[in-house]
Amino acid sequence: MSPSPDFTQMWRDLEPLGRSSASGGYFRQPFTSAEREAASWFLEQCRNRGLDVQADPVGNVVAWWGRRPVAEGPKAVLTGSHLDSVLDGGAYDGPLGVVSALAAIDLLRDRGFTPARPVGVAVFVEEEGSRFGLACLGSRLATGALPWERAAQLRDKDGTRLDEALAGAGLEPDPDHVVWTELTQRIGCFVELHVEQGRDLVDRDAPVGVASAIWPHGRYRFDFAGEANHAGTTRMEDRHDPMLTYAMTVLAANKQARLSGQRATFGRVDVHPNGTNAVPSRVTAWLDARAESEEHLAKLVAAVERLAGERAGRDGTSVVLTPESVSPEVAFDADLAKRIAGEDGWPIIPTMAGHDAGILSAAGVPTAMLFVRNPTGISHSPAEHAGTGDCLAGVEALAATLERLAS
Repeated sequence: MSPSPDFTQMWRDLEPLGRSSASGGYFRQPFTSAEREAASWFLEQCRNRGLDVQADPVGNVVAWWGRRPVAEGPKAVLTGSHLDSVLDGGAYDGPLGVVSALAAIDLLRDRGFTPARPVGVAVFVEEEGSRFGLACLGSRLATGALPWERAAQLRDKDGTRLDEALAGAGLEPDPDHVVWTELTQRIGCFVELHVEQGRDLVDRDAPVGVASAIWPHGRYRFDFAGEANHAGTTRMEDRHDPMLTYAMTVLAANKQARLSGQRATFGRVDVHPNGTNAVPSRVTAWLDARAESEEHLAKLVAAVERLAGERAGRDGTSVVLTPESVSPEVAFDADLAKRIAGEDGWPIIPTMAGHDAGILSAAGVPTAMLFVRNPTGISHSPAEHAGTGDCLAGVEALAATLERLAS
């Protein structure tokens, strides 16, 4: 299959934005210059195609092919993804779904297809939660799953509030118009294409897959408190070191996840006073936990909390756990998944990663996901990849899906 000029050119134009010359990874944090440049790129692509752009006050955008959905008209078909990245992330997580959506519309237009339903390409902001700590922030706000009053108070690691970041990016948050009523009332279905963030399709030797469900998952803050002291003069037996409690909690989480076949990751930590020659007084760390069921997730987190507390008792420290976001299991529309898998027989597989598709599904929108094979099996890393042939197979699969749903 030869590369589509539109897909190839779009990818070439988008690829450098926010990319680190040192690591090759991406730094497209929400409402920073790199992420806003990517958003401007999307708007330019929409203008070039004559798509009708609709934006909300926090930066979520939907570009409509044909007229916008109206209350008395047929419900729309929505696709798309996100353009922000994790810190030092890969090129494909999010952007592949956006580029593929535009390429699928190009393909359908070239074939002379005229949709009977409105077709929209969505870009949601802050999907990764890399700046304000809450994943799928844009889609949560758009569907009303997150109250604006709570969101406005979120702060990044530098202390900047979300509403301040929006204002700095030239956006004007309006509490009365943050929720997009159309997303739940006028959207008939949402189909998100995404690079696979694992090796399931590699093991199956399949370029494309369809999602069955998203594992329940959550982010939990652990606050470990102890006593600051001198690294040289304080005897080991006299210390109340929260770093030691934290370290043993990390090992306990790893062991509990391995024993139960689930996932537990401490990937972020903040130490105070963060001095080389000082026993810290405080360690704050964030646990990402995922499990095959909500019961397994609750048991995993409870076990980690219990073991952390027991260790704190021995270290003379304290620990407090605060759930920052917890997402229940998402079961995608089974009939829709079967229709998408269709005659091509794409495998239907679960995913352990969270997506905007999960938020829309929870809001009552029939939702499905397409995955494109990732030969490295690595994601949230510069090593994340998808071959051109597989990407184009994904575009074909998405185009066929949109044609079927919008007919």
